[in-house]
Amino acid sequence: MTCEDTTLDASAPWLEVDALIDDPGTRIVVCCGSGGVGKTTTAAALGVRAAERGRRVVVLTIDPARRLAQSMGISELDNVPRRVKGVDEAAGGELHAMMLDMKRTFDEIVEGHADAERSRAILENPFYQSLSAGFAGTQEYMAMEKLGQLRADDEWDLIVVDTPPSRSALDFLDAPKRLGSFLDGKFIRVLMAPAKVGGRAGMKFLNVGMSMMTGTLSKLMGGQLLRDVQTFVAAMDTMFGGFRTRADATYRLLQAPGTAFLVVAAPERDALREAAYFVERLAAEQMPLAGLVLNRVHGSGAAQLSAERALAAAEALTEDFIDRTPEDAGEPADPDGGPNSASDDATSPVVENLGPDGIVDLTDGKTGAGTPGGPSPAAAEHAASPSASAEQLAAGLLRLHAERMQVLARERRTRDRFTALHPEVPVAEVAALPGDVHDLAGLRAIGDRLALRPDVTYD
Repeated sequence: MTCEDTTLDASAPWLEVDALIDDPGTRIVVCCGSGGVGKTTTAAALGVRAAERGRRVVVLTIDPARRLAQSMGISELDNVPRRVKGVDEAAGGELHAMMLDMKRTFDEIVEGHADAERSRAILENPFYQSLSAGFAGTQEYMAMEKLGQLRADDEWDLIVVDTPPSRSALDFLDAPKRLGSFLDGKFIRVLMAPAKVGGRAGMKFLNVGMSMMTGTLSKLMGGQLLRDVQTFVAAMDTMFGGFRTRADATYRLLQAPGTAFLVVAAPERDALREAAYFVERLAAEQMPLAGLVLNRVHGSGAAQLSAERALAAAEALTEDFIDRTPEDAGEPADPDGGPNSASDDATSPVVENLGPDGIVDLTDGKTGAGTPGGPSPAAAEHAASPSASAEQLAAGLLRLHAERMQVLARERRTRDRFTALHPEVPVAEVAALPGDVHDLAGLRAIGDRLALRPDVTYD
């Protein structure tokens, strides 16, 4: 790999990834960004690299996709950290991975903060089951709960969090406030009033003092749902304060010096526009931003040849080829006026593999790819077309290079607009791999690219 694989300007601050994950003071790394930019892969690659450099790491994914499990060779991820096999532990590190189970995390909170009888009443309550499975903000709140649990255990040197795609990736910053506001809001306090008064007096209070409100709520929600909500609120009464307390503690944890946010983006206009939104939002929330990871950046080992020069050379080669005749090129003319006639030399590269029954494999003499009526259509078409000249091949390669250089120029312009708006944000560029990442070797390759210095030439 050479320095041409990276395109970061010397004037842009460089994100020192190894220094970040090696620092024992870094305890949490949160990867956020829009969908489809490689957050899951980046989080997993950081986890693998940190573990192989000696840290005990757990990667928590909130993304419902299963890519993280597949890339780490784990058949299934769940709410319990699973050890990843195949990681080099010579430096003393370990890697574990898990995927947030929103409902299970909510159940664990209930079971940990209520006695057995009350826990059973809550877990079996229909409103609770709906709330824990899909209430707006519950997933993000539970992600913060799980992050808080992992950090409180003090079992892990480093926690890497892979957030959900799109702008909802920052909803976890709002979720504690949003769910806390719901649990502390007027609606809940109204429903809690009968339970706080207690017994028949409470029911009398509900029936007399709140008959109008409950009648309206019954029409809106349905009588059974309202009763389920009231039962849930009565059972959860002693836990509401704990939700807000833990949410506030986790929010402060995200603002602490031991946390680092990485914004992941592709070198595309929409993705970097979203990245700018993340950067600004994190600054407004006083969250510690470590930098931007610019993923799948294209490079070229022949960057000195511009797109314009490559296209001009391709055009010149094409014109020269058109102007030439077979005699000019030193090739025998076709006696029938066409290429590759039956009188062509038997060693012609086009016809040498054609037999009477189809294509002949000269390595073992077997026939294949034929049809009952003779050669396959593809073979017949191949036999009827002239072989490409060196000039044609060179022109085609030059055009491909020109397209690549145009892509590079567009990516650089897009990146430069971002760095002009946010010159203080360190950037790491990750050169695109030739294929998808689906195993630990691919994650290591991503980790190697994350750590490349733009001012160093690599063999």
